[in-house]
Amino acid sequence: MPSSSFQPVSGLADVAVEYDAIFCDIWGVVHNGRRPHFAACGALERYRDEIGPVVLMSNTSRPSALVPESFAQLEMPDGFFDAIVTSGDAIVNELARRSPGPAFLIGQVDVEGEEGFGLFDQVPMNFADMDEADFVVCTRPYDYSDSVEDYEDILTDLLARELDMVCTNPDVKVKVDGREVMCAGAIAQAYEAMGGTAVYGGKPHPPIYQLGRAWLEETLGYAPDRILMIGDNLFTDVLGAQNEGIDCLFIQDGLYGATAAEFRALCERHGLSARYQLPELVW
Repeated sequence: MPSSSFQPVSGLADVAVEYDAIFCDIWGVVHNGRRPHFAACGALERYRDEIGPVVLMSNTSRPSALVPESFAQLEMPDGFFDAIVTSGDAIVNELARRSPGPAFLIGQVDVEGEEGFGLFDQVPMNFADMDEADFVVCTRPYDYSDSVEDYEDILTDLLARELDMVCTNPDVKVKVDGREVMCAGAIAQAYEAMGGTAVYGGKPHPPIYQLGRAWLEETLGYAPDRILMIGDNLFTDVLGAQNEGIDCLFIQDGLYGATAAEFRALCERHGLSARYQLPELVW
């Protein structure tokens, strides 16, 4: 890991003028799933007012058009972003290519507020039993208290049928009001480790960044090179920024190791680095 990695800064103001635009994660940075992080929203609003556009970038399966509804439920402030792109947006083309299925479902898609809600209004999909399915759609665990081990038998059966898995949310875990819960990405990664094939649209994979860059180019009239990624997830936000060749401001909130030594060892083991680090996003 480069010695310049994870440089501590006092706030976004320390580095803001170096960048023409921001890609910013949502969950864990601007809210915790229950309450807004008002200082983070204020920092992004000030960046917008003084420097350039902010594109929120989320691994949620929900289409971006539905995200403002969830913001309203959380009583999020206005005026801190210009656009939203989601993993749901980024996976639509892959799902459309496979529509109408039939597909075997891991997760839920018809419960308002749940991962996958609204996605299949855009892409019609027939869900079926495993024996009748052509592929798998994974939107989330069946229950957020589940562990990966709970899916071993299902994944073994899917692998025996050589079914591809379309993962609509690549996150492995998130914090919900301080509690860690497993996400669809953990199931998809376990399937890959067994020899199965998984397809992703969200961070750290290219499709979601292509959407974000396309919005910037259309809005600004050019494709900026100086983009800052802000996020709290090593394996989506930090890795995605590395893959895209853009700088990252990592929000280290304790999700990855209880001590600085544990955190650095984890990063070194996986070859991960970000240019800057803050405990929480502030101006």
